[in-house]
Amino acid sequence: MNRAWRERAISPLVWCLGALVLLYLLLPVLVIVPLSFSSSRFLRFPPPGWSLEWYRTYFSDPVWIDSTLNSFELGFAVAAVATPLGTMAAYGLVRGGMRGKQAIAAFLVSPIIVPVIVMAISLYGFFAAMGIAGGFLGLLVAHSVLAVPFVVVNVGASLQRMDPALERASLSLGAGPLETFLRVTLPSIRPGILSGALFAFITSFDELVIAIFVGGRTMTLPRKIWDDLVVLIEPTQAAASVVLMVVSVIALGAWSLLQRNR
Repeated sequence: MNRAWRERAISPLVWCLGALVLLYLLLPVLVIVPLSFSSSRFLRFPPPGWSLEWYRTYFSDPVWIDSTLNSFELGFAVAAVATPLGTMAAYGLVRGGMRGKQAIAAFLVSPIIVPVIVMAISLYGFFAAMGIAGGFLGLLVAHSVLAVPFVVVNVGASLQRMDPALERASLSLGAGPLETFLRVTLPSIRPGILSGALFAFITSFDELVIAIFVGGRTMTLPRKIWDDLVVLIEPTQAAASVVLMVVSVIALGAWSLLQRNR
C-alpha cells in the first residue's frame, strides 16, 4: 500500500521535472519563432508587433530560395550515397566474421566523435589537393562522411534485433546469399535503413561548418543564414531558421513513426 502510494506521489514529480528540463532545452530554440514574425527591422524580443514581412522577403528572394533548394538537393544526394554505404558496412560488421570488428566499427563512427571543425579543416586540405574543394561534389563527399555513421548505427541495431535463423532457413531452402538478403534481410531491416536515411538527410541539411570550408560557390541554407548574420542581423534570418527547424522536426517525426513500426 505504501509502495503504491509512493509511486503515485513520485510520478507527477517526475513528469514535472521532465517538463522543466524539456522547457529548458527547447526555450532558446523556440524563441526564434516569435522573432520571425516580428514587425521590427531588427531582432528584438519580445517583438514590438507582428508581421509576415520577413517570410514574404524569404520566399520572394531568389538567393534564399536557391540556398534552400541547394540544401534539399544536397540532403537527398547525401542520403542516396550514405544509405547504401552505411547499410553494407553495418551488414559486414554484424553478419561478417572478420577480426577486429570493434576497431572497424570505431573507425566508421569516428566522424561523430571528432570535432566538426577538425573534420572541416582536414577535409578542406584533402579536397583541395584532389581538386574537388569549393563545389557540390566536395560537399556531397564531406557530408556523406558525416552521415554514414548514423546509417551504420541504425542499420546495425536492426540487424542485431533480427533473428539470424531466418537467413539460415532461407539459405537452407535453396536461396542464394543475394536473394536471401533481398527477400529476407532487407524487408526486416527496412525501418532501420529508412531511419538511417532520414538522419543522413538531417545531418546534411543542418550542417554549417563543413559547408563554410568546403562549399565554395555552393550556398546552402545554413551557410546563407551565417553569411547574412555577419553583415546584418534581421528577422529574415529568423524566418529562414524556422524553415530549417520545421524541416528537421518533420524528419524527426517521420523517424519516430518508423521507430514505432519497428
